[in-house]
Amino acid sequence: MAGTIGHLEAYARNIAALAGHFRVIAYDYPGHGYTTLAEADLELPDYVAHLRGLLDALGVDRAHLSGESLGGWVAVKFAAEYPERTGRLVLNTPGGTMATPEVMERIRTLSQAAADDPSPERIRTRLEWLMADPASVTDELVDIRRTIYARPGFAASMRALLCLQDAEIRRRNLLTDAELAAVTGPALVIWTSDDPSGPAAAGLAMAERMPDARFEVIKDAGHWPQWEQAETFNAMVLEFLTEAR
Repeated sequence: MAGTIGHLEAYARNIAALAGHFRVIAYDYPGHGYTTLAEADLELPDYVAHLRGLLDALGVDRAHLSGESLGGWVAVKFAAEYPERTGRLVLNTPGGTMATPEVMERIRTLSQAAADDPSPERIRTRLEWLMADPASVTDELVDIRRTIYARPGFAASMRALLCLQDAEIRRRNLLTDAELAAVTGPALVIWTSDDPSGPAAAGLAMAERMPDARFEVIKDAGHWPQWEQAETFNAMVLEFLTEAR
């Protein structure tokens, strides 16, 4: 599960490695990628219900969840509400505990500008903000995102998706101590050396509030360690998901 305004191509460098050991389901949220466009603000209960509906439709009773940014936020909310359907959690630069005004404004500005005018330059600027090394943004990644953002109606949909960058809306959706404590299964919180969304201390604090969580840092990566440091990420996640308990 990728982050706010993210799409499943963010995990393109991980699916093959994970699929060697697991059935992998990569999906886009409502309003993201090629799913139905958002016609109203989407908050965390909407994303949790969407994930539950997806698992029901696919006949999956219980699953490990791996989510980046908003994906990690959704994964924790889901695990707290449906512990019987949740295996292990991989929380990759997860959201849900911070409401930093300057970061929220940056996300809103870059994302909406790219949706309003999906030019290569605006798309690349949006993606480069996520990375420790701007060269990590490939031409293919820009082209994929341009195709998605250029869909009729996507700019209006983007405004609905960005509701979580509104301070009041964000506050009522943040993870609570009770929700983090309710995640009883094993969890891996991954942060990076250069995450623009916030400091590694935020990820460590999240891990410390869950009963069975570990915390790891991946160097030379921004908000997408699974992309910029795919080999390290894949090895770390596979070790965590396959270890005996």
